[in-house]
Amino acid sequence: MNRKHVTAIAAALIALSASQVFAADGPKTREQVKAELAEAIRTGNMPAHDESGRLLNQVYPERYATPIAQAGKSRTEVRAELAEAIRTGDVAAHGEVSEKLKDLNPGAYPTSRAFNAQAAGQVNTAR
Repeated sequence: MNRKHVTAIAAALIALSASQVFAADGPKTREQVKAELAEAIRTGNMPAHDESGRLLNQVYPERYATPIAQAGKSRTEVRAELAEAIRTGDVAAHGEVSEKLKDLNPGAYPTSRAFNAQAAGQVNTAR
């Protein structure tokens, strides 16, 4: 395959993917396209000028700022979730069993509120 064939195939793939994106998002204004292009240039999310298929920010990481990581949950939030899971038995059972503790021993853990509300509704309709 020579360069002209590779270029033609790449152009066809880009046109196909662009038409799919266009159909999914609807028409964009000229300002939106300019803003997206400026953002792609700023972050290096543009194809590199070689045949590697990588982006500029992958080829030259020193030229672009590293993306800011999203903040996760705080330690207290994680501990509170763990305490709630332990209280309700919503944790994996020990050993090779792939069930939760509340499934193995349902009488040892409180039932969920949604289940109680549903059961109460069934009792009221039975009367």
